[in-house]
Amino acid sequence: MQGLMQDWPLTVDKILNHAQAWHGDREVVSRSVEGPIVRTTYAQIHERAKRVSNVLIGLGMQPGDRVATLAWNTGRHIEAWYGIMGIGAVCHTLNPRLFAEQLVYIINHAEDKVILTDLTFLPILAGIRDQIPGVKHIIVLSDEANLGDQLPGALAYETLIAEASSDAKWGGFDENTAAGLCYTSGTTGNPKGVLYSHRSNFIHTLVTMGSDVLGIKATDTVLPVVPMFHANAWGLAFSAPAVGAKLVMPGQKLDGASVHELLESEGVTFSAAVPTVWQMLLQHLRASKGKLTTLKRVVIGGSAVPESIVRGFRDEFGVDVTHAWGMTETSPLGTQATPNAAIEQMDPEAQLQFKLKQGRPPLGIQLKLVDDEDKDLPHDGHTFGRLKVSGPFVVGQYFKAEGGKILDDEGYFDTGDVATLDEHGFMQITDRAKDVIKSGGEWISSIEIENLAAGHPKAELAAVIGVAHPKWDERPLLLVKLKAGEAAAKEEFLQFLDGKIAKWWMPDDVAFVDDIPLGATGKIDKKLIRDRMKDYVLPTAAAGGSAALAMSPEPKIYAPEPAPAPVAHHDHDDDGAWLHWTPGPDQTLDRTRAEPAEGEAPADAVRPFRRS
Repeated sequence: MQGLMQDWPLTVDKILNHAQAWHGDREVVSRSVEGPIVRTTYAQIHERAKRVSNVLIGLGMQPGDRVATLAWNTGRHIEAWYGIMGIGAVCHTLNPRLFAEQLVYIINHAEDKVILTDLTFLPILAGIRDQIPGVKHIIVLSDEANLGDQLPGALAYETLIAEASSDAKWGGFDENTAAGLCYTSGTTGNPKGVLYSHRSNFIHTLVTMGSDVLGIKATDTVLPVVPMFHANAWGLAFSAPAVGAKLVMPGQKLDGASVHELLESEGVTFSAAVPTVWQMLLQHLRASKGKLTTLKRVVIGGSAVPESIVRGFRDEFGVDVTHAWGMTETSPLGTQATPNAAIEQMDPEAQLQFKLKQGRPPLGIQLKLVDDEDKDLPHDGHTFGRLKVSGPFVVGQYFKAEGGKILDDEGYFDTGDVATLDEHGFMQITDRAKDVIKSGGEWISSIEIENLAAGHPKAELAAVIGVAHPKWDERPLLLVKLKAGEAAAKEEFLQFLDGKIAKWWMPDDVAFVDDIPLGATGKIDKKLIRDRMKDYVLPTAAAGGSAALAMSPEPKIYAPEPAPAPVAHHDHDDDGAWLHWTPGPDQTLDRTRAEPAEGEAPADAVRPFRRS
């Protein structure tokens, strides 16, 4: 027997319809790419999004056609999103931080027919225009006066909108219809497309609205610093209008001073971004003696949250920080470190150790840990395992079946992360599977070591990779970018780590580098580091063994105990750069500048190697 309720397809056009009907006068404020602050409302966004739909229909777009956006977080970008998805076309968000070759591959693989772009990215598209023949039209999210002649044949968004009707039919299709397309960052092989459905986006929105997840409400003012091209701005472009929250869109200015200006001038109560952004904001606030008068909560994701950021927001500004984890394949929010009843009863310092974890799954997400033989592992907070996930907004297959079957026999997706799960259901990422260091048959977490090393007062950024060792298979190498004007010996960092990690986790060497490369989403690019350090020989390898490994590691895999002292961390901007390092007296480095390979920075981001 089936229920007798209404058949009401879960399509995302209903989200903006709801915002227009019940929160129509709520503001959407944007720092425009042209410069000025632009104020609009959900009612106006809704009306203009309908015009976008008619513009696209007039250009020949049909349901299922891919329409790309290459744009910052603005009201215009939201209009484009809903205008595309409302007619059953697929909104394909392009990440401008990818290299030109990757963008060309993604655009052609997706078979995009139209691209809507900001003025900022016209040089990128002009440089690849002849390599993307399937794109029939490029629409610039501006007016005729700003269009210029950088991209011949480009169309002005405001002119098209002004000439289009606002009478457009939205929805009316199955809720499993494709709504959005987002590609992975492609750290191994070509990027792969994750094709979201209206249903998956709608359910993800309902889940993130919960108080244990994003928990935003109609009285909030929300600043999504995380870009709409980075895993759907973590769903905020859906959940904010769904509850009628005021939206503040930062455009292209994401530096500490610009973010602080919007936080204060617009009365922001909730924001979300990667650690890099919050580090820049804290640095600006401390230098300018600034205040946070309205901000109550921030969500941090994208990479492990440094303890210094959590403490800085809490102790200096009274702002609560919640850590979140997810990925393109999970739409993206998969877990959030919101306290449960037991943790809430703990003292603040005990709670902090859980805030530094990636958190527990909400309704709709199932997690499990398995070993290399796919056997379930215990949730004891110590045992490492491969993290798998399933749920109604988790990928089931990549676009065009790239990679073949990606689910196990129980329907779980292997995230590629190595993690632990504790008795409270809190998950903690200890590494990417491809980055975990396998030494003497046991696993060492590169993330754990580099987060601790970055707490050294002289360190700006740290990275750890596994380097080949004749006896132990791999041993850790710590790379450190020092703060400007600092000098250090490797013994300082080894002493700093002593007592904070197991003896057999201790790096076999420390290399001081001029820079540490970050990828398109702001994470340390281990693939590029490993490539640059492929000829590096550990001193312990030359000596035939490591004193740190005189004792065999314990048979069971344990993470080190949490560090007793605050762990500082200093992130870097996420424009990416080549790795530079200073060879020691017994090593030489003879690399010449070459054309960047897949995943490397373009030539203008490269500085020559510094030589001793």
